[in-house]
Amino acid sequence: MSQNLIEKIVQKFAVGLDENQLVNSGDIVSIRPAYVMTHDNTGAVIPKFKGIGATKFDNPRQVVHTLDHNIQDKSEANQAKYAKIEAFSKEMGNDFYPAGRGIGHQIMCEEGYAWPGTMVVASDSHSNMYGGLGVLGTPIVRTDAAAIWATGRTWWQIPPVAKVELKGKLQEGVVGKDVIIALCGHFNSDEVLNHMIEFVGDGIAELNIDQRLTIANMTTEWGALGGVFPIDEVAINWLKGRVKFIADRGLAGVPSDVDGDGEHPRLNAGRIAELEKNLASFQPDSDAHYAKELTIDLSTIEPHISGPNHVKTMTSITDMKKRDLKINKAYLVSCVNSRVDDIAEAAEVVRGKKIADGVEFYIAAASDEVQAESEKHGDWQALIEAGATPLPPGCGPCIGLGAGLLEAGEVGISATNRNFKGRMGSKEAEAYLASPAVVAYSAISGKIDFDWEVNTQQIKAEIKTNPKPDKEAGEVAVIKGFPESIEGNLIWCHQDNLNTDGIYPGKYTYVDDFKPEDQAKVVMENYDPEFANMVNEGDILVGGYNFGTGSSREQAATALKHRGIQLVIAGSASQTYSRNALNNGFLVLEVPGLVEYSKEKFGTEKLSVATGIKVKIDFKNSKIVTPEKEFTINPIGTAAQELVVVGGLENWVKSKLGN
Repeated sequence: MSQNLIEKIVQKFAVGLDENQLVNSGDIVSIRPAYVMTHDNTGAVIPKFKGIGATKFDNPRQVVHTLDHNIQDKSEANQAKYAKIEAFSKEMGNDFYPAGRGIGHQIMCEEGYAWPGTMVVASDSHSNMYGGLGVLGTPIVRTDAAAIWATGRTWWQIPPVAKVELKGKLQEGVVGKDVIIALCGHFNSDEVLNHMIEFVGDGIAELNIDQRLTIANMTTEWGALGGVFPIDEVAINWLKGRVKFIADRGLAGVPSDVDGDGEHPRLNAGRIAELEKNLASFQPDSDAHYAKELTIDLSTIEPHISGPNHVKTMTSITDMKKRDLKINKAYLVSCVNSRVDDIAEAAEVVRGKKIADGVEFYIAAASDEVQAESEKHGDWQALIEAGATPLPPGCGPCIGLGAGLLEAGEVGISATNRNFKGRMGSKEAEAYLASPAVVAYSAISGKIDFDWEVNTQQIKAEIKTNPKPDKEAGEVAVIKGFPESIEGNLIWCHQDNLNTDGIYPGKYTYVDDFKPEDQAKVVMENYDPEFANMVNEGDILVGGYNFGTGSSREQAATALKHRGIQLVIAGSASQTYSRNALNNGFLVLEVPGLVEYSKEKFGTEKLSVATGIKVKIDFKNSKIVTPEKEFTINPIGTAAQELVVVGGLENWVKSKLGN
């Protein structure tokens, strides 16, 4: 079967595959990412790491720690936390970057950890940003981070992949931030939820790396698990520029230059030459499958504003200017839009002008290197001379930490990536997102504004959904302890978007002494009180689409397991729910055909139906057999089997440490 770019990268970083096994969307694989980054939350991963009995890192060179989130907090408690993380990093021998060096995602790019064609993960939702460099960057949870520290790997289910074609040329004054705001605002009905995205099209050549990083970063807000740009001449030239920059600067501050040979351990000419030699291996196959194909004409995009309080609500700057909306605060901060080009764009707008009376304008570079470069060009000084308030390089107001937060009744415009209610301060404030230039212009104008004179037009965009092809699979190797097949009676719960509160009521979530048998008694209580009376141990639950949406409570998965449900089958499932389930040794299968069959046969009048139908799930041959029909399932490979057999990820790690 053919592969797209995402699948080809995963193929290179998957371990334990069967001979000649090609991975595709839907497969659960064991992965050994090139790098794993944790930031301030390193402090929360450490006890998880120690709790599973680990005492050393499988590969210290794989692990990066950065302190970036709460760097303005000089309290004794936070300084003690930072000192503890630094001491732990020194003990483990991994790469460590102290507070003030910059935002972790920016460091990962500047220091060559985010290398084109590799898979790099971080316990932060904006690790998608690495995709701007052709990296499969995607977030993981803290348990995964601990597992990678201890064993070098964790598991990952390859998501469906959407192809997004960027056509045409951007109008003058339109930048990458406008592109991603337009994508989020135009395709705002979860079209790419839990997908990986491949960006293609002739319009990509118009985007420099800073713009690509911005777009990839905010695929998170679009609902995707990552967004990857092709590895092209623009990316190669950026890497060559980094090598030259580092050669001129020297290796000061590079923590893993362990060889002492005067060459950067990651950013060097030899590695670039190797990448160029292998570029063909990163081209998607011509007949690769994409779950969805989206197209947008860049020439029809004008500067847009996102918000208030939601990323997927957008307004063109033309319409926004008519509202005459006064602002109180403006922000040029965060990992998405505080690089050299962003600061230069803002400086060009304010140079020789002053921030409007009553407006506070906060700026923070993505890294100390970015700030130094911006100072060298005079851009940083231009912003300060206009009246901007500088903050240290790192996170801050974007996540509601440090100085300059929005207060009740205030309106803020920001070049950050999120404007959720209460995120940047008071819940009674309004937050809007825009490009650096629009933010800067608004700061001097005193209202959301921009000098935009081009005639506006409707955004031209379209989307196509492709049916998933059946994967031809031979017999799956079944490990000891995992069944070749199981049988069980189907319980039909038709509800689409059945959320975790319906499956496991929130009022029980923080009852610390709630035992497994207690979870079993209350499962599905909010969805259907009759569920408990009809389900028997060994039953198989068939749900609707987007099963397990909502909060991330893992009890919504474990409660069904404790009730005796063998596994869940859904049309589709929340990625977080599926991950929580398998992390606890509980399978969730996505089989839309069986869901449609059940809907046709048993309807949607009753919330739950004990169908009386016994099915056989044949793991060895990847199919489900009912008395009337057969359905294909994704092969359940060794990675998933191991997690089920040992009872989840933590037990899997312990077993590896024991070996």
